[in-house]
Amino acid sequence: MSGDDAFFDKLRALVGRPSGAPFRAWDAVNQPMIRHWCDAVGDTNPIYTDPAAAAASVHGQIVAPPTMLQAWTMKGLVPPPSEGGGAQDELMGLLDSAGFTSVVATNCDQEYQRYLHIGDDLTGESVIEDVSSEKHTALGDGHFVTTRTDFRDQNGDVVGSMRFRILKFRPPAKKEPKAPRPKPPRNQDNAFFWEGVDRGELLIQRCTSCGRLRHPPRPMCPNCQSLEWDTVAASGKGEVFSFIIPHYPQVPMFEYPYVVAVIALEEGTRLISNVVDIDPGDVTIGMPVEVRFVKVDDELTLPLFAPAVGG
Repeated sequence: MSGDDAFFDKLRALVGRPSGAPFRAWDAVNQPMIRHWCDAVGDTNPIYTDPAAAAASVHGQIVAPPTMLQAWTMKGLVPPPSEGGGAQDELMGLLDSAGFTSVVATNCDQEYQRYLHIGDDLTGESVIEDVSSEKHTALGDGHFVTTRTDFRDQNGDVVGSMRFRILKFRPPAKKEPKAPRPKPPRNQDNAFFWEGVDRGELLIQRCTSCGRLRHPPRPMCPNCQSLEWDTVAASGKGEVFSFIIPHYPQVPMFEYPYVVAVIALEEGTRLISNVVDIDPGDVTIGMPVEVRFVKVDDELTLPLFAPAVGG
């Protein structure tokens, strides 16, 4: 048996095992969540939100849109701590150790057994349904992993199921030549800002009528509607107000991972920039930073922010 065959046998041995512990929905099926969902997707079917219309329908009561099936058991932006030890963690660890470190979702199929009613209390139970042999794709060589989740109500009856398939792939070793970073637009409203950056200055627009600072630059003061303004030179010091670390889709003009942050300057205005000279995983909200004027190429200098010295 070759090493590849032995590895695939390890992957296949996990098929049929629970991917993790069953997860019970935070809340029972309820009208507010149904209404938010319908607003978000533009679904105006009255049987989801209008009690009178729903009562006159074949359902006789409010029902939830079937496509909300997964939404009821999603774990939220701050999921509970994982106990680990599930087959999904073991499978992902095996694939990662073999170099299949990148992931992309490929498709999702749902089947519905019945409509959900207000008060239904759902639990999601997931199993690893299939792991493909190694496939060659445009993204790279990898394995397709299919997980099936059965959704049960408070009586233990299956109300629907979902098959979710991902590709865990090995990213190509060869990198394409880095594309030039896109240049921010310059116009008559923001020319002063970029001319200041070119000189190593961080200029903030100030209304000369009411004294309010504003950024990004614009012709009229939002406070007093004056068209008269000048500029003040910022110290370049501030803190991280919020940030994200983009992962996908990746574009060739940036090195990953990198940090996009809203910087709160000590003068009181905010601007969007990158945090540099630090591991992205070490960036925190409220972290003191200071400006670095970085020459990206022969034509472009950007005001980026690095951890403040002694901060």
